[in-house]
Amino acid sequence: MKRNELEAFIMETYNAVADYPWRKSPNHEVFRHCSNRKWFALIMDVPKNKLGLQGEELLDVVNLKCDQILIGSLRGEPGFFPAYHMSKDNWITAALDGSASDDKIKMLLDMSYQATAPKVRKKKG
Repeated sequence: MKRNELEAFIMETYNAVADYPWRKSPNHEVFRHCSNRKWFALIMDVPKNKLGLQGEELLDVVNLKCDQILIGSLRGEPGFFPAYHMSKDNWITAALDGSASDDKIKMLLDMSYQATAPKVRKKKG
């Protein structure tokens, strides 16, 4: 999945718009829940060598909140890396160059969306 495809998928599926919170990094965009403003996806371009790959070319990636149990196995799959600039215990980075499967990225995106959604509180009584 390419960056523009993921952006379009997020906007269509989750009715979210991109937020660009960093003036120095105009290619880093955050997708948030409208109600609680929590991030569920961070799309950015990072040098490949920051992910443990060869080269300094920029690679489009997405950070997604992920179940800790899945993170270890995902890191062994093509296109997945320890979270770049986020908690490596709770987030995973996926490359947006076709090396990570589209279906897996969509599944993880949905998990991230659910994990960061506002919590529904039960009424006492």
